[in-house]
Amino acid sequence: MNVLIILGHPRKDSFSGALADAYKVGALSAGVNVKQIVIAEMQFDPNVFTVSPRNQYFEKDISEAQNLISWADHLVFVYPTWWGTMPALLKAFLDRVLTPGFAFEEIHGSNNWEKLLKGKSAQIITTMDTPLWVFKWLHRSPGHNAMAKSTLQYCGISPVKTLSFSPVNDSNQETRAHWLAKAKEKGSELKNGFLSKREKVLDKFLSWLKAIRLQFYPMTWIAYASGAYGASSLGYAFNRDLFWLGYLWLFLIEVATVLSNEFHDFNSDKQNKYFGPFTGGSRVIVEKDLTFGEIKKGIFIVLSFSLLVAAVLLWSIPGSLLFTVLLMIAVFIIALGYTVPPLKLSYRGLGEFDVGITHSFGVILCGFVFQGGNLFEPFPWLLSFPLFLALIPSIILAGIPDYESDKASFKRTLPVRLGKKSAAKLAIYLTVLSAIAAMLWYQLDIVPGAFGNAVYFIWIHAALLVMLLYNYIKHPSPPYHINLLLITSLTYIIWFGIIPLLKLS
Repeated sequence: MNVLIILGHPRKDSFSGALADAYKVGALSAGVNVKQIVIAEMQFDPNVFTVSPRNQYFEKDISEAQNLISWADHLVFVYPTWWGTMPALLKAFLDRVLTPGFAFEEIHGSNNWEKLLKGKSAQIITTMDTPLWVFKWLHRSPGHNAMAKSTLQYCGISPVKTLSFSPVNDSNQETRAHWLAKAKEKGSELKNGFLSKREKVLDKFLSWLKAIRLQFYPMTWIAYASGAYGASSLGYAFNRDLFWLGYLWLFLIEVATVLSNEFHDFNSDKQNKYFGPFTGGSRVIVEKDLTFGEIKKGIFIVLSFSLLVAAVLLWSIPGSLLFTVLLMIAVFIIALGYTVPPLKLSYRGLGEFDVGITHSFGVILCGFVFQGGNLFEPFPWLLSFPLFLALIPSIILAGIPDYESDKASFKRTLPVRLGKKSAAKLAIYLTVLSAIAAMLWYQLDIVPGAFGNAVYFIWIHAALLVMLLYNYIKHPSPPYHINLLLITSLTYIIWFGIIPLLKLS
């Protein structure tokens, strides 16, 4: 490990300097490589007087500081907290050194940015006179947040830990000796890496949690439950254990699908400037939180577990074994076929329909059949149809922010095939058709008991979505400005699952 200690106190003989020296002694004892920057000894203009810091003349000391930061795996900032934050000297150093093109890169036309210092961690060691509990609970840690979150993590440096000593002004020699020993101990802990075993496990767990993208799963459960309760409404006995076992299988298939998309969509995700919670993938491979090998292993483990769950499920179901097996195979192939070769349906212009089918017909039929329902009864198919129509607009709109990267990687989504405006027009037609279908199903009682007066709320929501889509077609917004449109389309889907669920349960 390469460790860079940055002393940000304007006086060289300060207690902060003693803390930096103590940390250095501990780090050297851990066998790491240590270098140090004393900002008070640097020669540079503290003010940024050009429009962008990247355009200002880089003094020799500034260039050397950037070289040292590039060299370092771990950064240690030692400074006093004055007026709730860092000294002016350290702030000037950060202004001049953490420049665009070195620490981060703005992505023009996007709310996102590229973090250029990823892979580095940081330790903050600071002193203050404010009692720590006051600084944390009453002041809300302004200096810590500015340094850790708004500065270091913004540039990709993570994790960042903070070690604070207070009150320093009235501290005696015994207390200061204890603090120095604590700083030395922190340095010596680098022998086992910056993160403890528990922290490493937690960090990896959070990366996997990010990778599986839990925001996609609630609607799957709602649709699945609608199918299961639909079977119960037709007289099939509701089996709670089978219900949860069946959903576990669907959950695992969805996890495997999401991870497979992460693996096979890497080129598209890497080029994507407009990624968000529902677009552009989780970016765990792009941002090096997980490796290709880890994702492949994760897919294998999840699919292996899904086979075990499928075996138990098939052993227990009361309905036709043959038709249940055929349904599960179809759902498995269509779901993973979104990006997995040889199908790669999303690269052949069928991605939106793939997702629409699996998350409407596929999921509802599973809920229905797992409870003993007949695969060929019209009830689950008719229940799925309005949901299918409602799903496609949201999937189309999710492809608009991904348009450039999908086009560059030959992923033929509907926005790529039709153009963004034509795809938005198709979304309008499907939105209207889905609302009409829900109303007809209610008025004609086509799916007995599944729809009620709440379908009128569908029309209100549909009218809002159509209006936003029409405005987009007339005045196309940049991809990062369609968040309201995306949220409106995603929440529109919920009506088509929640109304049947509440009516049938």
